Amino acid sequence: MMKKNIIFAVIIVVAVAALAIFVYFWGFCRFYVPPEYMAVVTAKTGKTPAPGTLLVERGEKGIWREVLPEGRYFLDPVMHDVKIVRAINIPIGKVGVVTSKVGKPLAPGEIIAPDKASQGIWREVLTPGVHRLNPEGYKVDIVDAINIPFGYVGVVTAQTGKPAQPGEFAKEGEKGVLRDILQPGLYYINPRAYQVNVIEIGMNQVTMTGASGGVIEMKNRIEAASSTLNEISSNTLNTQLQKRAEMLQNDTVALPMKTMNSGASRFRTQKRPPMRLQRNLRSNSMRQSYDRQDARVMGAVSGAAATTRPQTPDMVYSVGGFVEFPSRDGFKILMDMTVEFELMPEHIARIYMLYGDLPQVVSKIILPQILSVTRMKGSSYKAQDFIVGEGREIFQSNLRSELEKVLREKSIVVHNAIIRNVTIPANILKPIQEASLAIEQNLTNFSLQETAKIEAELNLHTAMIDQKRREIEQETRKLVAEIAAQQKQSVRLIAAEAELEVAQLQLKRSELEAARTKLKGETDVQVAFMRNNERAQGVEMKAKALGASGVMADLTLVEKLNPNVKLQVIYAGDGTLWTDLKSGSITVKK
Repeated sequence: MMKKNIIFAVIIVVAVAALAIFVYFWGFCRFYVPPEYMAVVTAKTGKTPAPGTLLVERGEKGIWREVLPEGRYFLDPVMHDVKIVRAINIPIGKVGVVTSKVGKPLAPGEIIAPDKASQGIWREVLTPGVHRLNPEGYKVDIVDAINIPFGYVGVVTAQTGKPAQPGEFAKEGEKGVLRDILQPGLYYINPRAYQVNVIEIGMNQVTMTGASGGVIEMKNRIEAASSTLNEISSNTLNTQLQKRAEMLQNDTVALPMKTMNSGASRFRTQKRPPMRLQRNLRSNSMRQSYDRQDARVMGAVSGAAATTRPQTPDMVYSVGGFVEFPSRDGFKILMDMTVEFELMPEHIARIYMLYGDLPQVVSKIILPQILSVTRMKGSSYKAQDFIVGEGREIFQSNLRSELEKVLREKSIVVHNAIIRNVTIPANILKPIQEASLAIEQNLTNFSLQETAKIEAELNLHTAMIDQKRREIEQETRKLVAEIAAQQKQSVRLIAAEAELEVAQLQLKRSELEAARTKLKGETDVQVAFMRNNERAQGVEMKAKALGASGVMADLTLVEKLNPNVKLQVIYAGDGTLWTDLKSGSITVKK
């Protein structure tokens, strides 16, 4: 009995202990991590980690490197401290740049970690989605992804590593411009490790004019189907716009040029007002003049690029001044010029590496070559060659060919060079114009005389043509009447022949009908004769076969009797005939 009580007591104690442990674990040790959250656990007991260790592994004392994702967990609150924080959520069009506070220290001067076991900025970025990194050991900065719009390419520059050889593309692990460019699309790139410069491709224009300032005109981007991609594209282009504005503000691409009025150097920049974009539309013909002061223009551009987000981040770089050169006969020639050029995608990376962004390409390469080639070619022509159309066309053709040849060596394609306005001193312009007008007047008079002769010949030929037309009409009416008469005669002849043939056919038909009737009558007579003759012969033969005379008549009588008549032979005994007939009478059915 005592033994049973002890066992029962032990069972009670164990059950109470188990219940107490269950209540403790379920009520005090249980915690829940909701979706898109994570739990950062700090162990208060365990193995002591190495000095300076920020995050520890399980079983060590300190902040666990591992974070707990969503779900239900059980940890002793006495031995652990749990902090639930939001997970890192990277939205679409953004990337997460991770800076690690733990791991092996970087070499002096380095900022990009070679691997995830080292301190510093990770080269790889976090793409859109939910990520769980311990915030005690990792810092995540969310920045915009790079979206290259249609009509642009991205030139990538590695910002860390050993510098590449001068004039050479950077290889893996080197610092400098990479050979491969980014085609239009969305890219998740670490902006701390790589710099992406968005450069226009396709047709662009640079216009040099002294009347309203020269412009380098870029094309608008093409809208994407997604509003998110459009916003990312705008952010990317705004960043590039701000870089160009800062570059111009620092006079990094200023090009000295003489102006007509002050002779001061000018290279200004002005952002165009926002324009309404249409799909597959390029702003080829939209040009504007800018006459503001340099300080006001630069301040407006830099302030707008830093504080606003325009829909169309187009840039117009203004170059004040004519293209100026002396003619072969010593006169000063001023002209407006527009050059259409194109940067091909396969050459963009090398052009950027050697010369820089598009404004720098224009200022360092295109504009100096325009001035040099124009002065070199223009100095071999007389002043009057720029007034007379033929000489001007020859100069423009030679200028375009030379620019194409020179800039082709720089990997820049020139499509056209157009001379729009030419300014020549009045003392040489007026005599040339008067002489040209006299020549043109003589040519006009000669043309008028030739025109009068041609008009007289035309009138003569017109009268002859009218006479010939009337003759042809008369001949036509005559031919029509003749043809109509011949047609009527042919119709009547055919009708008569047809009637004759019908009459002949009717005659033949009548003859055939008469012959048929005659033959039929003769045949009927012969058939009747033969039939009657055969009948008579049959009767004769039957009479001969019967023998005695009178039998044939009786037989004929019998054959003529009604088939319904019955013959009955009555025996006549003693008595009278009437008595016998009465007993032998036949009952007639009604």
